[in-house]
Amino acid sequence: MVFSDLFFLFVFIPAFFVCYMAGAGIDRLLSRGGGPVGNAAKNMVLVVFSLVFYAWGEPVYVFLMVASVLLNYLFGLLIVRGGGRSKAALAVGVGANLVVLATFKYLGFFARTLCGLGADVAVPSIALPIGISFYTFQAISYLVDVYRRESPVQRSFAGLLLYISMFPQLIAGPIVRYGTVAAEISRRHVTASDFADGAYRFLIGLGKKVILANQMSEIVDQFLVAGLPSLSTSGAWVGLLAFTFQIYFDFSGYSDMAIGMARCLGFHFKENFDHPYCCSSVTDFWRRWHISLGSFFRDYVYIPMGGNRRHQAANILVVWFLTGMWHGASWNFIIWGLYFGLIVALEKYTLLRVKERIPAPLLHAYSLAAVVIGWGIFYFEDFGAMLTFFHAAFGDAPALTDFVSQSALAGNCWLWVAAVVFSMPVRRWVSVGAGRALAGHAVALGGLRLAFRTALSVALLVLSVALLVGATNNAFIYTRF
Repeated sequence: MVFSDLFFLFVFIPAFFVCYMAGAGIDRLLSRGGGPVGNAAKNMVLVVFSLVFYAWGEPVYVFLMVASVLLNYLFGLLIVRGGGRSKAALAVGVGANLVVLATFKYLGFFARTLCGLGADVAVPSIALPIGISFYTFQAISYLVDVYRRESPVQRSFAGLLLYISMFPQLIAGPIVRYGTVAAEISRRHVTASDFADGAYRFLIGLGKKVILANQMSEIVDQFLVAGLPSLSTSGAWVGLLAFTFQIYFDFSGYSDMAIGMARCLGFHFKENFDHPYCCSSVTDFWRRWHISLGSFFRDYVYIPMGGNRRHQAANILVVWFLTGMWHGASWNFIIWGLYFGLIVALEKYTLLRVKERIPAPLLHAYSLAAVVIGWGIFYFEDFGAMLTFFHAAFGDAPALTDFVSQSALAGNCWLWVAAVVFSMPVRRWVSVGAGRALAGHAVALGGLRLAFRTALSVALLVLSVALLVGATNNAFIYTRF
């Protein structure tokens, strides 16, 4: 089940909120003795629906996730009670998480690699549990933060299960640190403003996914799948640019929906994207893209290895090798990670030292070119297909341009314009502009803001639902990682 699914929108979510509000009523009844209103019943509803949400597509692997939560719950308690053995408990706990992740995600890849080197090794066929990379990293961050005393240990198994399994962020992130939501698990309050902001954010994300990402995916399939054998040079770049927009609106749209739903429930997730295609360097791009993953590797790998203090270039390459591995058990992801690792390392010693002397348009053009080429490496897991694509993209093609690529540009003009415009901080600009224009007229500004949000929300919902009826391409890209 994914967020941009009609069943999720019109059956799962309504059923969840009916039960959740009933849980809220039970919590209020339980607090009539004069104590603060708790969240026990609401949390139980959230856990049950989260497990149903995950089991909808992974009925077997829901037990793996619950077992993972139990494992990390016990190791968290061992860390705080271990005294001198806390570090050993942390090491074993983190190691156990990594073993589980490696078994399900990388065992087949390692076996195929050994076979390719001539070893007689059986290649296991293991299905990849959805979201295992995300919830494993959340579990690791929980253990490390408890060990560092940066977050309190969760003494309730149900509380940790809620943190790991919460359906808004379960299958495709963002990677939420335990400390971000620890207090809100047991004590949270949702205002009308919170709910309105959350619903609006959810619909923004839904529009990104359905109206932009799904439409771009059709262009991607047209050129990079069906049309790959006869690809022209212009067709290669049209397909790659379409994927550049598809992956951004797909993943940032999912993050918007996750953040919005969490806000409706009283949880405040941190931002995961900050208009990355407005970057001024590749380093800047990765500070804006998938922020939760970048901060994870920074805080738990890069800084402990020495960060900027010693062996900086080597630390960067290790982090980017692991970043590539995290995205998938395939050599193209490792190459993709090292590609960006080399660029980021080189920028540390060159570009970032003279950045102020270079015109901003040149920096932006260079950054986008490097990022877009990187997406070409990311997209193709098959090296034969990748070589075919890059040969065509750089001129070794049957034709420089063709009618099909020209039609894809002209016939989808609105889509390309919308993708470019909404890759920029348009909402921020509109909000700031309206605030300046109506400075001193708070009532008028509030009314205009409400009317705009209401009209946009209705339009996004209606158009998204219309496009989802009969849709055949609606999967989230990052659920496979």
